[in-house]
Amino acid sequence: MDFDSIIASITTFLATYGFSIIGAIVIWIVGSWVIKKLLKTVASLMGKKNYDESLQKFLTNLIGWALKILLIITVLGILGIDTASFAVILGAAGLAIGLALQGSLANFAGGVLLMIFKPIKIGDLIEAQGELGVVKEIEIFTTKIITPSNKLVIIPNGTLSNGNIVNYTEEGQLRVDLTIGVSYDADIKQTKEVLLSVLTSNDKVLSDPAPSVNVSELADSSVNFAVRPWCTPANYWDVYFGTMENVKLALDKAGIEIPYPHAVEIQKKG
Repeated sequence: MDFDSIIASITTFLATYGFSIIGAIVIWIVGSWVIKKLLKTVASLMGKKNYDESLQKFLTNLIGWALKILLIITVLGILGIDTASFAVILGAAGLAIGLALQGSLANFAGGVLLMIFKPIKIGDLIEAQGELGVVKEIEIFTTKIITPSNKLVIIPNGTLSNGNIVNYTEEGQLRVDLTIGVSYDADIKQTKEVLLSVLTSNDKVLSDPAPSVNVSELADSSVNFAVRPWCTPANYWDVYFGTMENVKLALDKAGIEIPYPHAVEIQKKG
């Protein structure tokens, strides 16, 4: 092939594809710049919303790759390459990956929801999926809580986000629900005064809301009192166990009997 033929071929190629190539280059440069600006804006917005750092990085990367794939398809289309089959391949691959990772994707989606809407946060005392404990860590796929017996419980975020969550910390105050039974011979007014004195003398029991003591049930062998002190979530177990112990001591001191089961032995004369 002589030099004139080469020049003619190059001229023909440029005349046919020159504007497309230039347009593709311009679109790539401008598109890349726009993607960088968009990612910075998204990262800034997530930072203002106090999203979890790991979630910010993951979502930013996910959005970045999605935009880059869209930009590549656009550039290929400008160059005259058929992108329909390329899009079909991407869709089929995405479907296959989605089916293979169905459980993991559900946990990921649950983790995203937990980090965005924040029904719980690290340090909260929660009850979920039959477990009670303090939230230690919220990850993309799982949430870790520490039970009162110092056991680590790992809950998948998919089931956690789709189930009921009781957050004992969110409101800043907790009511401790106790039931204390005394003998029918006990004076109700005196018993209420003794029980209320136990609550008000505990510096971990809040004065607002005020603790309460009320008759809740006339049971078979006891008059039951609903004892309701309020405390902070951090002091819950101290108030619970401390109240039980101090109530027993105070009732004994006041001479108020706490009923207990009696065994009756019946003997027949032979």
